[in-house]
Amino acid sequence: MKRAVAAGGALVVALAGVGLWQGRHWLADAAPTPRAAAPAASQAVPAARPAPDGVTAVDGSDQTADAGTTPMAERVAVIGLLNKRNGVSRDLTMKPGQALRVGDTIVRLRACEKTAPWEQEQLTGAFVQLDVKGADNVWRRAFSGWLFKERPALNVVQHPVYDVWAKSCTMSFPAKGADTDVIAASTAKKSAVASDADASDGADDAPVAETSGPSASPSNTM
Repeated sequence: MKRAVAAGGALVVALAGVGLWQGRHWLADAAPTPRAAAPAASQAVPAARPAPDGVTAVDGSDQTADAGTTPMAERVAVIGLLNKRNGVSRDLTMKPGQALRVGDTIVRLRACEKTAPWEQEQLTGAFVQLDVKGADNVWRRAFSGWLFKERPALNVVQHPVYDVWAKSCTMSFPAKGADTDVIAASTAKKSAVASDADASDGADDAPVAETSGPSASPSNTM
């Protein structure tokens, strides 16, 4: 009797083990296959858009901008430095990126530029920074900006002791093209006056608008 009960218990355990084994395989087969996680919105790579008609992408690294013009790092500028207390002035020859210390001042040249010879208005400019050491041995920025030789009033250095100004900027330009003509400012003005005189010869019968009072002069005339 005991043997029969023991045999029956062993059979039940065996059947239960077989059922668990089959159940695990059935669950594994029925489980859905995991999908790859979708990239976040910030990680999604946008699709390339076609360029509009008439627009061509150009790699700037292969292009030589302003061919023939002196690179900024190779230009040479002369900056004037004046001590208003003793009236001593110096000419500082510098390249963009350089800084020179004179007494309690440090003059930094960031850039210099001048207009091309074929431009009607000639300007010579330099981006200068002036640092001055005070009585407390602390360096302070007294000026930072463009200074123009021909137009000193455009940007004034407001410091009670020191003054700086642009004197020159040595750089070269590409040769003008075969179809480029250089016209001086005086020649251009004479041509404009002559064209106005020719136009007024045939306008004697045209009505003239009268104005009262003196004519106002432009406020931006230098």
